This record gives sequence, C-alpha cells and structure tokens, in this order.
Amino acid sequence: MIKYSKQMFLPLLALLTLSSCQKEVMEWRDLDEDQKVTTAELPLELEEKIARYDALKTYSDYVLGAGIVMDLYMNNDAYSALVNENFDEVTVGYAMKHGAMVQPDGYINFGPVDDFIAKTNAAGIDVFGHTLVWHANQNASYLNGLIAPTVIPGSPGANALDLSGLKDGSLSGWSLNNPGDGISIAEGEGLATNSPALKMEASASASQPYNLQVVTPAIPVINGHEYEISFYIRSDKPGKGRISFNGLQNNYPYKDWFDTGGEWTEAFETSSQWQQVKFRVNDFTGDSFQMAFDLGYLPDVTYFIDVNNLSVTDLDAEVTATNLIANGDFENGTLDGWYGYGNGSTRSVSPEGEGYGDAGYAMVLTNPTAAQAYEAQQVYQFSEPLEAGTEYTFSFFIKADVASTIQVELQSEDYSAEYSGALEVGTNWTKIERTLTPTRDDRVRFIFDFGTSAATFFIDDIILTDGEVNTGSEPVIIELSEEEKASIIGDAMEDWITQMLDHYKDEVHAWDVVNEPMTEGGSVRDGNVADPASDDFYWVKYLGQDYAVTAFKLARELSNPGDVLFINDYNLESSPAKVDGLIEYVKYIESQGAEVDGIGTQMHVSLNTNRENIVSMFQKLAATGKLVKISELDVRLGTASPTADQLAEQADMYQFILDSFRENVPASQQYGTTLWNISDNENEHQYWLPDESPNVWDANYERKPAYKGVADGLAGRDVSEDFTGELAY
Repeated sequence: MIKYSKQMFLPLLALLTLSSCQKEVMEWRDLDEDQKVTTAELPLELEEKIARYDALKTYSDYVLGAGIVMDLYMNNDAYSALVNENFDEVTVGYAMKHGAMVQPDGYINFGPVDDFIAKTNAAGIDVFGHTLVWHANQNASYLNGLIAPTVIPGSPGANALDLSGLKDGSLSGWSLNNPGDGISIAEGEGLATNSPALKMEASASASQPYNLQVVTPAIPVINGHEYEISFYIRSDKPGKGRISFNGLQNNYPYKDWFDTGGEWTEAFETSSQWQQVKFRVNDFTGDSFQMAFDLGYLPDVTYFIDVNNLSVTDLDAEVTATNLIANGDFENGTLDGWYGYGNGSTRSVSPEGEGYGDAGYAMVLTNPTAAQAYEAQQVYQFSEPLEAGTEYTFSFFIKADVASTIQVELQSEDYSAEYSGALEVGTNWTKIERTLTPTRDDRVRFIFDFGTSAATFFIDDIILTDGEVNTGSEPVIIELSEEEKASIIGDAMEDWITQMLDHYKDEVHAWDVVNEPMTEGGSVRDGNVADPASDDFYWVKYLGQDYAVTAFKLARELSNPGDVLFINDYNLESSPAKVDGLIEYVKYIESQGAEVDGIGTQMHVSLNTNRENIVSMFQKLAATGKLVKISELDVRLGTASPTADQLAEQADMYQFILDSFRENVPASQQYGTTLWNISDNENEHQYWLPDESPNVWDANYERKPAYKGVADGLAGRDVSEDFTGELAY
C-alpha cells in the first residue's frame, strides 16, 4: 500500500511563459463584504506562490486522502472536481457507518454507497472503509431493539381470581387434589427474575391429566358475561396439560388454547420457553366456577406457572366511571378531539397493531429537539369545564423511543394550570396513573407537555375520570440474561461486518475495523455510559474487550490478501497515556490470535497542540512496526474569521505535522495522510466544527496558506523555491 514518489514540479520554462488563462488562475478573485470572513487578505507574493502549486497529491510519496461529505461529492461538481484533482483516496465521514446504512428492520441499504463508489471508480480514486465497529453513529434503536426486554401486557380488567394464597406462599384456598411429586411456590421462577411461579411436579407414574392437579378457589362470575382466562407456563422438558372446570356446562372443553384462531384440542403442549395460554369461557351454570390445572399427562415433567400473570377477567364488565376523554384509545384511527403545536412537533396515529399490547392504535407525538416541556403540547378540549375541588384521576399507557419525561396539565383559557410535574417515560409500555385537583372552575384542557427531549412518544388508553376505574394490571417486563444479550449482539456485529466485507470486497481494500476504543486515561472503554447519545451503541458493553479480537479476526477472514486493517483513535497526540494504552490494546488483540495491520491517529489539532507530544506519538507508533496513518487531520483556529497571522500559523502546523510524520515514521510504515474535510465551507461543517476554519481551502474553495504548508510537508521541502523568474501578465 506504499505509494511511490510521483512529484511533478512545473518546468521553469512553463513558469516563465504563463498564459493569460494561467494568469487568471493565479489571481484570487475579490471577495464581497459578506464573504471576507472566510479568508484574511494575504500578501500578493504569497497568493501568487500558492496559486502556482500543483495538485496536492503530486507532492506525496504515500496515499493522500480526504475525508469528504458523500452527498456533496455526488451533487456538487466543483467539490468533486477538487477532490478528484488533489487526492488518491476518500473517506466518507458518515455514509458508510452503521447508522447510515442499517435500516430499522436490520436491512443494509447499500445503494447510495454503491453509487458513490461507481463515481470514485470513474475518477480513479480509492475508497477507505470507515468504519466497521464504533460506538457512535450506530442504528442504536435497531441494536437496542434486538436485546429489548419482552413486554407482556397486563390483563384488560380487574382479576376475578383470588391470588393471595399463591402470592403469600400458603396455597390457602387452592385444592391440591393430586400433588404428584409436589406442588409449591417457587420464588424467582416466574416470568420476571423476581416473580414467583406455581411449581407442579409430575410423578414418574403420571399418565392421566388428573395425576397432577390443583384447583383454584371459587371465582365469582356474572351469568351472560364472557371471561378471559390467561396464564403463562413453561416446563423443564416437553409437557402437556389442560384446564378442566367445575361450574360450566362443559367442564372438559376442547379449546384453541393459545387464542391463535387454530384448531380446538383437548390439551396444550409446553416447552422450556414461556408461552401464554389464553381462551374464553361463558357457559356458567351458577354465579361462580373453579378451574383445575391438569398437568399429569406425562411423567417426570416439572411445570412453572407465573403467579403474577394468572388472571380471569370479565370482558363485559361495566365501567363505573365516565371517561372525560372521548377519544382516548384512538381505535377509530384518528386524533378526533386532539390538537397540538410547538417546537416543530408532529402528531399522528400509529399503524394498527402498534397500540398498547401490540394491538389497535396509539397516539404518536414526536418532538424533534430538546426544549422546555411546554414548548411542545398535545391538547384535548373538554366540552364543559372541570369542577374545582374535585379530585380527578388520569391514567394512560406510554412508551418512547428514548428514555424521557412528559408532563400533564389541566389548563384554563388564560393558560393557568395544575401540573403533574415530570413523569418518567421508558422505552417499554408503562402505565402512568396520577390525580390532579383543579383549584378553579374554568379548567377546560387536558394537555401533554412533551418538549423536554428529542423523542417520539406512543400513548394509548388515556382516561380522565372523577371516580375510580379499573384499567387492568401493569405489564410484565422480562429482561434477557447477559449471556443472551452477548449472543444476540455478537451475531449482529458479525452480520454487519460480514455483509460489508462481502459486498465491498472488490472495491474497498483498507478499513477502520475498530474505531475509538480507548478512554483518555488509556484503558479500553467499557460502554457503561450514564447518558449515551441516541445513536451510541457500545459493542464492548455486551461483548467485552474481545469484541475487537472478533472484529479483526472476521475482517481478516473475509478480506482480500493485502487488504489493510486499521485500529483508529483520537487525541493520541495530546494524551501519552492514551497512545500507550492503544498500543497495549493492539498487543492484546494480537495475543488473542488476531492481526492488526495499522494504527490510525486522527489528529484533530489546534495551534496550541504540544509539538513535542506529536513527535513522541509518531515515534511510539513507529516503534510498533505497524503501518501508521494520519487519518483525520485538521487544524482548528477557533474562529471562522482568521487573521493573516493565524492562517500562517495554521500552515506552519500542517507542515510541522507532515514533516514529523515523514521524519519519525519509516517510509515502509507510512500508509498515508487523510485531510478531514476539504474546505471551510459551511456545507462541510454543519455538524463538524461549525463556525471554524480548520481546512486547506477556504469557504469559497480558494487555497489558503495551509495549502502551501501541506504541499511543502508532503514534498519534504519548500516547493515554492522552484518558482523563479518574472511572472507574465
């Protein structure tokens, strides 16, 4: 990958006979007043020298790259021409990262990058792969969704079954008609890690359903109503069971036990995985009934039934209190009665099936940027004011795409209100229930204040009442084990790397395999971050520090012979501990059987960056024997309106860095240098160093003194000394 010298200095004769066209190139055009902030006025002699330099890549003995904005390269001819003329290789700042390419369902959209590579191929420019494994710029929503806990909706109404004998462990009220090898309460064996289960053990001689049987207390019912029976069950080995009854017209019914619209059978089957048994009964002979868990079909099977989610619910129960919000469940698919505004927020109804319990509809509120809570609002207007001094209960189910808060207020026309205060919202469905008491008799609005975070909220089953109403039980959240999470995330990382390397095997021959693995103190990041960005996802948190070992092994296996695999980090020039730690981490990775070809140092520096540390860093990196790459070089000035002196200092820092690279890293280890962004134009700095001037071209794509500093640094000498003779005007 070492590029041999291709310096092409302009012949003296050509310099002495510049054409009128060349004269126009040398003369920097006058800037309008509103443009002069981009570049200070320079001495004419310096302007002339800079204008007479050739393209940057003609001065380099190694790969000269540019970090670019893919959309600009594809759509701005002046930008792409400048890139094509001056560089051998390009690195796209965002477009090849996980967050840009992985879609919400995990599908990788290669199309935009494929089009980009086709254009660079036509221009004869290579593409550097940036980056395979990083914690930032990830589709974190997709990855977190892979390991999200299972959310089991609560029952739709009050539980008619008395669970007290199960919850206190006494089994009081429950009849153990045939206990087999034991019927007991097993703590911590339920759906959630801290929930109990009814444990039933079949004996070695079990062969009939009643050989293992427990019967519930009497369950009061209303004749003519339909009741839903629901519970979750698993077994230590394949098992079989049924529910029989006392008090039905048919006490031994066949049922569609899993409520799937499938076949009605005598019994259901069980496995080591939790599954929900859910069916309905309505053929009561009296005002109560009992049900028996008959699990004696097979010998030596142990069953677990989650206690907290064993329920019998009256589906026809009357609501005893009036909901003052007429459209609180959105089952008509509209937001009738609701309106909102503020902070560019949006509101809509979800697709069917995305409401609470993965059923029906929900209201979807999106706030694009963090602000004050009240700056984004969703409003329901009452037809009549609420009564002062009456306690009102509101409840709703809610989740968000990121952890956030929301507030409820009861408001008057003059904007005075009673407030709930901040209500915590997680990424799983949660029921929120509070009370508010109006202090005035003119409260006419129910309002959600959701401006605090940039987030999307899903809200369902909103109730406001002046009396109690039973809206059912809380959902159950089941977390995956750490081992399960590691397996799932490991598979996701392998799939991402495999697809990227397979797809671009013929096009990309150098990759940042692992990016920014180190802390400033020189240790490997552990991923335990209190408040990660919405697109942060730390592979190391689930896979440990060997995530990099796995990544390099896989990349080596899938890449071509001769492809170059880098590890890359920033602040190595300013933190001796960090560069030392990175080198040790490379040693560790290789001690585990992987191979790292090169180390990238980003070098986002300023004029005040310690030059001795820069030299020391290059010496340490060279001592590893690895290829060394300056991977993201820019020099900040702290202003978008630099003075001539600042521009000269910037040029000097660029040249110093490139001189130090050449002098301290053996030629055989010099992979190359990548300048991070081309110009100071705001299109390149919307997200990276806005209101700055860190690059080699100014905001109008005119060469800055830094251009001379880079060219001289690449050439290893002052190229302008070649320019002699009088200028021809």
